[in-house]
Formats: sequence, structure tokens, C-alpha cells
Amino acid sequence: MHAWPVFLRNLLVWRKLLIPSLVANIAEPLMWLLAFGYGMGALVGEVIYDGQTVRYLVYLASGSVCMSAMNAASFEALYSVFSRMHVQKTWDGILNTPLRIGDVLLGEMLWAAFKSFFAVTAILLVMLALGVSHSYKLLLVLPILFLVGVMFSCIGLIFTALAKGYDFFSYYFTLFLTPMMFLSGVFFPRDQLPNWLRVSSEWLPLTQAINLVRPLFLDQWPTKVFIPLLVIGIYALGAWFIALMLIRRRFKT
Repeated sequence: MHAWPVFLRNLLVWRKLLIPSLVANIAEPLMWLLAFGYGMGALVGEVIYDGQTVRYLVYLASGSVCMSAMNAASFEALYSVFSRMHVQKTWDGILNTPLRIGDVLLGEMLWAAFKSFFAVTAILLVMLALGVSHSYKLLLVLPILFLVGVMFSCIGLIFTALAKGYDFFSYYFTLFLTPMMFLSGVFFPRDQLPNWLRVSSEWLPLTQAINLVRPLFLDQWPTKVFIPLLVIGIYALGAWFIALMLIRRRFKT
């Protein structure tokens, strides 16, 4: 509960920027969906996924909503958290209260996960309006995507703890997030990849998220639930403890 004041402080500030923040978080993924889903989808038509024929629009939508959760959580955990920690010195003021550095970091992580959850909820509502999928199983997508937001928030906080400036984050996006977008099955089935790359990409965090979400878009239950959830949990917990260790070292607490 000590993290709640940090979360609430960020929420009160964000309320003033709700509309531009919402537009920024949902505009890009919807443009991806419209351009590739309807544009390229008209050329591709259908793809083979898990031995069945799937509309490319549905295939792309299920991957892009996971990608949106990843991006929204990452942007908040990187740029916004770094601004409050290093540039605006907001953390310094908070640490003059009884709160400890772990409380502040936990509040920031939960806030980044919440912003990601809020963004993907809006995107899912738009997808429902477009008729991408009407399966009642999509209700289970929301808690999964919240866990995805937690996972990528924790991973992002590691780089925030190491960063000396905003330019440092280009390494994270260029060398980690962007390759993962193309290797995790967002835009095309991973079966098209060379065998060694397909096997190694199976354990990427985004791949595990898509393995849980995509069957729900197809009105099916995931055949594997325990392993993806376990991998997501390991990534989240491992990244959290690494980020906490690095941030304590940075603040020397």
C-alpha cells in the first residue's frame, strides 16, 4: 500500500493530459491495424496459423494488441519514469517522505502497467466496433494484457535505472523491442523463420503473450496456458528484482 501515493500522484497529473495521452497510445496501433490489416490483408487474405486458416486481419489484430501493451508500458517505464526520476527530480521530493525507494519504484511500475492496460482496453473496444472479433473470450484478454504490461514495465525499468539520458533508450528500442516485434509472430507466422530462429524466438516475452491472446481472438482456448504464464512471470519477477537492485545502487540506499 505504500506504493499507492505514487500511483495516485501520477494519476492526478495524467488526468489533465488524458485526451492527448489516449490519442497517442491508440493512434499508432490502429494505423498499423488499418494499413496492414485492411491494406495488406486484401492482398494476403488468409494465413495458416496452428494448422488452420485464419483471416489476416484477425491474425494481425491479436498480435498488434500485445505489441501495443508492450509499447505503452515501455514508453511510460522509460521516458516518463526517467523524467520524474532524473530530470524533474520528482523522486527526490517523494523520498523526503516516509516512502522508500522500493515503494516509489513499485508505484511507477504499477502506473506504467495501468497506462498500458488503459490503452489496450481502448484499442480492443475499437476492434470490437470494427468487427474484428466478437468472441466473449476476449474478456480474458484484458487480465493477460495487464500481466504483459507489468512484465514490460519491469523490463523497461532496468534500462531506466541504467540510463544517463534519453538517448540511451534508443538501444532498448532498436536492439530489443523492434526485433522482437518481427520475430514474435505479430505480422507473420513464425513458421516462416529459419528453424534456429523460430526455436529461439519461442522464448521471447512477446511471443508468449501472443500465444495466450491469439487463440482467444479466434474464439478458441489456448492449448498451452501454464508455460506462457510461467515465462511471463519469470520475466516480470526477474526484471523487477534487477531493476530494484540497480535503482538502489543508483540512489545508494
